[in-house]
Amino acid sequence: MNRTLVFLIFLALAASIEAQGPPQTAPSAQATQMKKLDFLLGKWQGSGYVEYVPGQRGTFTETENIEAKLGGLVDVVEGTGVSKMQNGAEAVTHNALAIVSFDESKSTFRWQAYNAGNGSAQYIETVATVGDKTLEWGYQDSRAGSFRFTIKLDEKGQWSEIGELSHDGQTWRKFFEMTLRRAS
Repeated sequence: MNRTLVFLIFLALAASIEAQGPPQTAPSAQATQMKKLDFLLGKWQGSGYVEYVPGQRGTFTETENIEAKLGGLVDVVEGTGVSKMQNGAEAVTHNALAIVSFDESKSTFRWQAYNAGNGSAQYIETVATVGDKTLEWGYQDSRAGSFRFTIKLDEKGQWSEIGELSHDGQTWRKFFEMTLRRAS
């Protein structure tokens, strides 16, 4: 075979391989699991209430911005709540940031959250449960008891979330509720 023919065969083979692009791989278990949270992605706005002491309810407006990062392997949740003070002024009363990921080694969702208040940030790391357009997470507080939060997409496509508190782990009292609509 002459060199020209070998060179032309090589070029044809190289062009064929390049046209196919990089090898396609199946999504990782982490990427597949994180897709279950796509229903939350975007910007959300609405309102709600919090009632730590029964009968003493405070209302707020809320904005939640959820973005997929690192190619969809991590979701970042940023929430800001604003309430009217007694003097009529508005103030940020909820300022939080959470990172949600799927831990393949433990087959569980991780919820890592920061909440800014009183000049410092509190940190919570816990597991989350993800279902069909639902997300639940919770934590223990040595003074107040157990907290759990359940987010679901309701029949109107709205973000419906409740927060519950238990002092004994058996009886739960709803102390928080909000409804958000997709803004973008």
